[in-house]
Amino acid sequence: MTTNKSSDPEAQAPEIASSQPDNHHVDISSKHTPARRNNIGHLNRKLKSRHVQFLALSGAIGTGLFVGCGQILSLAGPLSAFLAYLFTGLNLYAVINSLGEMATYLPLPGAVPVYAARYVDEALGFTLGWNYWYQLAIGVPIEVTVAALIINYWPQSAVPDVVWVTILFLAMVIVNCFPVRIYGEAEFIFGAIKITTIVGLIVLMFVITLGGTPSGDRIGFRYWHDPGPMNEYLATGALGRFLAFWKVFIQATFAYGGSEMVVIASGETENPRRSIPKAIRRVFWRIAIFYILAIFLVGLCVSSKDGRLLDAIASSAPGVAASPFVIAVENGGIAVLPAIINAVVLTSAWSAGNSFFYASTRVLYAAALDGKAPRFLTYERWGIPYACVAATTLLSCLVYLNVNNQGAEVFFWFSNLSAVSTLIVWASICITYLRFYYGLRHNGIARESLPFRSPRQPYLAWFAICFCLVVAFFNGFDAFFPSKFSAKSFIPPYIDIPIFVGLFLGYKLVKGTKFVKLCDMDLWSGKAEIDSFEGTWPEVRPRNFLERIWFWIA
Repeated sequence: MTTNKSSDPEAQAPEIASSQPDNHHVDISSKHTPARRNNIGHLNRKLKSRHVQFLALSGAIGTGLFVGCGQILSLAGPLSAFLAYLFTGLNLYAVINSLGEMATYLPLPGAVPVYAARYVDEALGFTLGWNYWYQLAIGVPIEVTVAALIINYWPQSAVPDVVWVTILFLAMVIVNCFPVRIYGEAEFIFGAIKITTIVGLIVLMFVITLGGTPSGDRIGFRYWHDPGPMNEYLATGALGRFLAFWKVFIQATFAYGGSEMVVIASGETENPRRSIPKAIRRVFWRIAIFYILAIFLVGLCVSSKDGRLLDAIASSAPGVAASPFVIAVENGGIAVLPAIINAVVLTSAWSAGNSFFYASTRVLYAAALDGKAPRFLTYERWGIPYACVAATTLLSCLVYLNVNNQGAEVFFWFSNLSAVSTLIVWASICITYLRFYYGLRHNGIARESLPFRSPRQPYLAWFAICFCLVVAFFNGFDAFFPSKFSAKSFIPPYIDIPIFVGLFLGYKLVKGTKFVKLCDMDLWSGKAEIDSFEGTWPEVRPRNFLERIWFWIA
């Protein structure tokens, strides 16, 4: 395959290592890199720019925003909920930018465990591969569990939950057995529905708080005065308000979890060095508008003491009636609309679960390619890693725990496990990025030559590492209160930490791996193969105003 890079300025930008002598390039890749690392897999680059942009905007939006925010609001109050989403959003912004810089330099399937093995330690690559797969795969039963709860909004007592769980779960498995473009088109459609709904809900929440509903009730900041902007937890006064505020960071992390899957998709994306930076910039607007603004407005419209919120497990409110958005609409006296919102949230939950399923298979596939998972997991046909699809399917069968337990309880356990795993993975991503950052400097590669440069580095990465580790270690503080200690309060917040440490130390002891020195860092192998694709994707320019708008979105 030949490309004319001289006539295409966009294709010239990725020639990052051009300043390195050819013999240096060959020596680095051959001396320090196992042969398997040159294998970037055989997945097809069939995700178009519009697929990636909508994945960035809405891929991970599901129950964490629509339903989980009710748990945060009921526990901490509207101001604490708003601040928790704000600070966690800043943390995600730091993580996604750090990962994006590495992924545009070398867009590989799965990406995260491969970068960790190259830039930090083989043991970290192994640990991240399995931990990241588990974190994403467990998102599938979370979303299916809540989707089953949502269906209970409509009276259908003749159909048991196990039937709905099976239908929703099998649909995800089937979609992920088809070529990736089918997944891309499905997420494009569901993403458009989610974005339209969220924008509509934000406008509606603003109208409700101003009294523009059939009830005519002008709410304003009423609920910030009574019951107040910050609730108390385990103590009274300022200490109780701080403890409530700190407690909800883990649920806010769950709501944002999986947002980095747009970068995981870089290994199957057309023109990734153009599409991925564009998608990363969209993440900022998703954080600012879809999460932070939405939680602020819904906190104005619903009292944190409303018994229908999800945290009130003893409540008999079915399904997404526990969502503060639906509660606000019902309180405003708007007929029919709650059922419509319920249907949209149902599709959002399924879509988020489908995205988690897809991302988990690609992470596991990348780990297998890099020798950190059994070789049979590299089995693929027609660009689909079927062995990894089967492995994710088996773990996702945990969803059937919902059949014999309260859905809200299952949601709590799974969401807490997923959130802690997310924090550990995010911290590891930023540690990997710092090694990449200093490795570029040591090897004389100017960051100005990268296809995408993360702003304000390395400070963003250091901030994210500190934030993630502090929240991960102290999120289960209430388990140490005698009145609160139980298996439920202690195991979910902390079980991931010894698992992660055990996998890392175990692999390091068995394999005898060492931390990668800056001079031995593999920054080149596999890059030439990816560079060869540059300039082969057609550059389409907008022809009119409407197309300019569409190109800005997609």
